Amino acid sequence: MPKPSPFRYFKTSPEIIRLAVMLYIRFPLSLRNVEDLLHERGIEISHETVRFWWNRFGPMFAAEIRRRRVERMRSSQHWRWHLDEMFVKINGELHYLWRAVDHEGEVLESFVTKRRDRKAALKFLKKAMRRHGSPEVMVTDRLRSYGAALRTLGASDLQVTGRYLNNRAENSHQPLRRRERAMLRFRRMRSLQTFAAVHSSVHNHFNQERDLYSRDNFKLNRAAALAE
Repeated sequence: MPKPSPFRYFKTSPEIIRLAVMLYIRFPLSLRNVEDLLHERGIEISHETVRFWWNRFGPMFAAEIRRRRVERMRSSQHWRWHLDEMFVKINGELHYLWRAVDHEGEVLESFVTKRRDRKAALKFLKKAMRRHGSPEVMVTDRLRSYGAALRTLGASDLQVTGRYLNNRAENSHQPLRRRERAMLRFRRMRSLQTFAAVHSSVHNHFNQERDLYSRDNFKLNRAAALAE
């Protein structure tokens, strides 16, 4: 029995819904910015409609991208992970967004906690390793929580620290920081967790590493990513 379409109760075409959700996630735009961009294309919708589409379809699109990506990645070996945490304020209270990035700069996992102790690091590492397996090397900063968590997992020999070794993870925070400024920060811990997971999947999908090959091949890959 074929799976029913998730767009079956919507009057708007699926192409417009996908475009609106993609614009909101991929670029540092507000809901009203997306409304204005669609208006320039002759599509009249409210910014609240974009918000509803994002909440309804954003996690679904990201889950599909993540599922296909994990299936492809399990056939190859991940020899290096970069682990880092970024500070995020939610209603004036400091939270921590843990992130795991592979050696190519693609975000593997995002996890929000109120603390950055051993318990939080252990929960984050278990979640990442359960989904993506175990790497050969884990590059971290000098936060002691990583060492304590890895000793609990019996993987302390995988940890590597260095002054500039973790720049890959530090640079991966920049797209989310731009989104945070455009959204005037986050209001709830749950919304941050949802958006971080969706944003990382879509960012990985359109991360073409255009400096590594010709313009013609970049155009072909970008068109394939948009079509998918």
